[in-house]
Amino acid sequence: MTIRAAAPGDFDAIAAITNHYIATTAIHFSYDPVTRDELVDAWQSTRERHPWLVLEQAGVIIGYAKSGPWRERAAYAWTCEVGLYVVEGAHRRGLGTALYSELLDQCAAFGLRSAVAGITVPNPASVALHERLGFVLVGVFRDAGWKQGAWHDVVFYQKLLATGPRGPNAGDAS
Repeated sequence: MTIRAAAPGDFDAIAAITNHYIATTAIHFSYDPVTRDELVDAWQSTRERHPWLVLEQAGVIIGYAKSGPWRERAAYAWTCEVGLYVVEGAHRRGLGTALYSELLDQCAAFGLRSAVAGITVPNPASVALHERLGFVLVGVFRDAGWKQGAWHDVVFYQKLLATGPRGPNAGDAS
């Protein structure tokens, strides 16, 4: 198993993993499949500040984790939104934990202060993973999305990657 930074050639596999969740679950709220090019554009537009990682086994990408902006206004620049997807059949082997742990370490190294994750519920495995990695529940959005013939709640979890009053630029809070 290898965890490494995403590269341009990885995005067909990343799209296939994502599209499985779009087509078969309510975990991902998109109705339409994503394209390789859409994902490459998202990665390229944020990769200077937000890592994307892939999990490779025997030369095959079996999962990925990504960070991106949580909100667009400038003061939010130190909080990221994170996500993790692993291919069907690779769950409950510690692979997602290893991948997500590396992503969070890299987010901290990028100077991000906190990570936010939204989880469509029920999803006990994802809730357990986030809690195991130190995320805490910060809110619930009731009936946040309609998919597969039902309304779904989304719970939001947050993990502080850094603490203390010091601002991002040697005390400059602006």
